[in-house]
Amino acid sequence: MPRRIRFVPEEGTLFEITTRTFQGRFLLVPSAELNEIILGALGRAQRRYGVRLCAYAFLSNHLHLLARARDAEQLAGFMCHFSSKLAREVSRRTGWTSKIWDRRYQAIGVSDEEAAQVERLTYVLSNGVKELLVERVRDWPGVHCAAALLDDRPDEGTWFDRTQEYCARHRNESFSERQFASRETVVLEPIPCWEHLPQREIRSRIGAIVEQIEADAARVREDEGKTVLGAAAVLAQNPTEQPAHLKRSPAPMFHAFTRRASRELREAYHHFLAAFRDAAAQLRGGDRSARFPLGSFPPALPFVTSLPAILSG
Repeated sequence: MPRRIRFVPEEGTLFEITTRTFQGRFLLVPSAELNEIILGALGRAQRRYGVRLCAYAFLSNHLHLLARARDAEQLAGFMCHFSSKLAREVSRRTGWTSKIWDRRYQAIGVSDEEAAQVERLTYVLSNGVKELLVERVRDWPGVHCAAALLDDRPDEGTWFDRTQEYCARHRNESFSERQFASRETVVLEPIPCWEHLPQREIRSRIGAIVEQIEADAARVREDEGKTVLGAAAVLAQNPTEQPAHLKRSPAPMFHAFTRRASRELREAYHHFLAAFRDAAAQLRGGDRSARFPLGSFPPALPFVTSLPAILSG
């Protein structure tokens, strides 16, 4: 199946971004060290590329982000910077020499409907609880945005400059573990539909969502006679092991609450795709003035920002 062309309907669109580890292995199993590294890499990528984050959750074999991007180029730069840094750090910690990520990240646009945005925020917040790993959202031992959102305090991590470390080793200089480390802060903001609300009201709504998540999970455990794995067991996982079963399901093109919103997003994407394919066909035919739609990545050409891509002869 061909890759879907990156498409940002409009500036500031909310996206749910998902990435899974290779073969679903537990390469992201939480630890104090890895949590610090994840937050440092996330904060550095956010500060460098300006992507606006609304939520995040990192489980042992996948991650979820809710983020807003100016365009596809900004989102791609942010994810490339973050995921490549995290992959190198994970390899460094685990000794895993194969690839870290199963495939490129999925970025699914969320409609501007409040119901759709709240549903995706709820989904991200439920990670760790809905999988029956822990009873309460705050019990998850890995990186999770719940505490930062509920306590109205940003998460902080550490960026380790491995280039500086390499150069120091090359000069035969000794250095401490954190000599080339710096602190980074992950800044969160409300989902777009809540931007107008006072911070106290937003915290109250998030608190209600978390309570409902935990109540629903407790009801499922009681009905099915199950118990949670527990934080201690999660921390004891072998990073190179993989689960017995991996949940795989087709990803939707967009997250929308009503059929109308879904139809409008699909139509906008298909218009964008048709314009892109027309330009690509012209370019293949030798027309070097082929005009690609704004916000697209033409093959082997710069990202199209404000003016269509026109090649000189």
